[in-house]
Amino acid sequence: MYAVWCSAKSLRTRELWIGWSPAQRTRYRARIVNNNRFLILPKVHIPHLASHSLALAARRIRSDWQSRYGYEPVILETFVEPEYSGTCYRAANWVNVGQTSGRGRQDEHHEYGTSVKSLWMYPLVRDWRERLVAPFPNPRIVDLD
Repeated sequence: MYAVWCSAKSLRTRELWIGWSPAQRTRYRARIVNNNRFLILPKVHIPHLASHSLALAARRIRSDWQSRYGYEPVILETFVEPEYSGTCYRAANWVNVGQTSGRGRQDEHHEYGTSVKSLWMYPLVRDWRERLVAPFPNPRIVDLD
């Protein structure tokens, strides 16, 4: 149902929204899961399918992640390309927290620009700020092959 990856290494907009320090980001970033791909083909016309699918995935991911990796994520994040408005994320109660800087994951030396995307976040629990920095269990090592 969902394709997930580790969250982005560093996003100024995200860090300001969360309110954590660089040390906290390094230590707790694994509690944020990136919704890497989400696509409903243009030929599919089912009312509310996108927001419903996002909600179903958000409800399952904590238990799935606990079973697989030994801990539960606290927040989901995703990026929306500039030509899209993020309507399905808004309808599924995600929060638009701002925009990226337009640098890609591999652009450590400011050589490769990418499009500026909107950043959407979805807290999975009400007390997400407290849980985000709670003591971290030893995660399971999982072979992804």
